[in-house]
Amino acid sequence: MIFWAKLFIKDYKNVSDFKVRNAYGKLSSVLGIILNLILFGGKFLAGYLTGSIAITADAFNNLSDASSSIISLIGFKLSEKPADKDHPYGHGRYEYIAGLAVAVLIMVIGIELLKSGIDKIIHPTDTEITIVAMIILVASILFKLYMMYFNTKAGKMIGSKTLIATAQDSRNDVISTGAVLIASLVMYFFKFNIDGFMGVAVALFIIISGFGLIRDTLDPILGQSPDKELVEALQNKVIAYEHVEGIHDLIIHDYGPGNIFASVHVEVDSKYDPVLAHDEIDNIEKDVQKTMGILLTIHYDPIAVGDPFTDEAKAYIKEVVGGINKSISIHDFRTVPGVTHTNILFDMVLPYSIAKSSKDIETRVESEVERSHPDWCLVITIDHDMTSTLE
Repeated sequence: MIFWAKLFIKDYKNVSDFKVRNAYGKLSSVLGIILNLILFGGKFLAGYLTGSIAITADAFNNLSDASSSIISLIGFKLSEKPADKDHPYGHGRYEYIAGLAVAVLIMVIGIELLKSGIDKIIHPTDTEITIVAMIILVASILFKLYMMYFNTKAGKMIGSKTLIATAQDSRNDVISTGAVLIASLVMYFFKFNIDGFMGVAVALFIIISGFGLIRDTLDPILGQSPDKELVEALQNKVIAYEHVEGIHDLIIHDYGPGNIFASVHVEVDSKYDPVLAHDEIDNIEKDVQKTMGILLTIHYDPIAVGDPFTDEAKAYIKEVVGGINKSISIHDFRTVPGVTHTNILFDMVLPYSIAKSSKDIETRVESEVERSHPDWCLVITIDHDMTSTLE
């Protein structure tokens, strides 16, 4: 892979650069088109000479792979388009759509191969396997192993679901061509035709694989939870600043590679000069964009720090909430003392894994607190963790 990258990609080591990243994607697609067309020609000739439906079907599988590479190339090219009036967040999700198209194409190929395999079982035909045909199949497997390696390495390096899907497609081709080769060897040495049965087995494997790829490529389009490592890295960077007491309500939006937007609430001591706090928040936003490539927007939350009553009340509420479920957290905690009662206001963050309704949890917290502090009036806002860091 490095050989091709050095040859065709300027500054090939700088994979964090969006242009370099897309260059890897386009290089992989062009190689895929060329190699798959070569494989199609070789296998089609072998299928024609031997009369093997399995080899001919495998040839058209490679032709469809060339089509997949064309789709990937178009996806990478379209994702380069800059933001415009109608798409202010850019066009990065075109790459995800291209990955979905490749996954659907894999499913279609699997279904067609299944039909061909069943037909071959019902209506078996004689095939004449030659050494040349088997050499072509072995060469095809070697080609596909290289393409699987290239796309896996490049896909992981640039974080591309499209290239990962293409790599898995190459893996499927290795298995399907291997099955055709085994069927050919059995026919050549034992004169026993298992062409159709091998075709059905391979087709079922490809269909299952395609289904998994469709699910994986749909997730970022639908808005899946962000990567846990990314969440933790962003949280650690923000919380490391001197006057940041805590953070909450972190939301990350993925509009395609190189187009990540985020927002977060940052808690700062209310006694700290708001002008200085605003300056520090500006610095955090600039730092995150420069070092992580994330456009971060921060909401400034002044909180009471060092107030004995508020601190004790917060510690008590945390204990009550933790006793119900350790995954529940609270934030934006405030107290408003009055003559007859004291308002206790806070947000309660519930993970999606909790089976009970939010109303049930809220009622239980209120009941627990009322036993010890009947003069406290809880004002609870139910919140959900948008980054799935809570289990």
